[in-house]
Amino acid sequence: MTLDDLQIGQGGTIAAVGGEGALRRRFLDMGLTPGTKVFVRKMAPLGDPIEIHLRGYELTLRKEDAQRIQIADAQAASAQQKGGRA
Repeated sequence: MTLDDLQIGQGGTIAAVGGEGALRRRFLDMGLTPGTKVFVRKMAPLGDPIEIHLRGYELTLRKEDAQRIQIADAQAASAQQKGGRA
């Protein structure tokens, strides 16, 4: 399963980061590293781009880029992850 397969409110753990060279380095620099928990916060009406939450911040990715991020343990995100801030 890839990151673009998740629906709003679903999350999972990054299993692998695809891409080559500068593109892969950019993903890693943005915090998209294996073992990181992510979940989908928003999605544009046609599904592109996708806003995800990881490491305490929001990141927007094109669907084409999201297809390069492999996700394991996909599940519905908890209310706390969805932004239930005090």
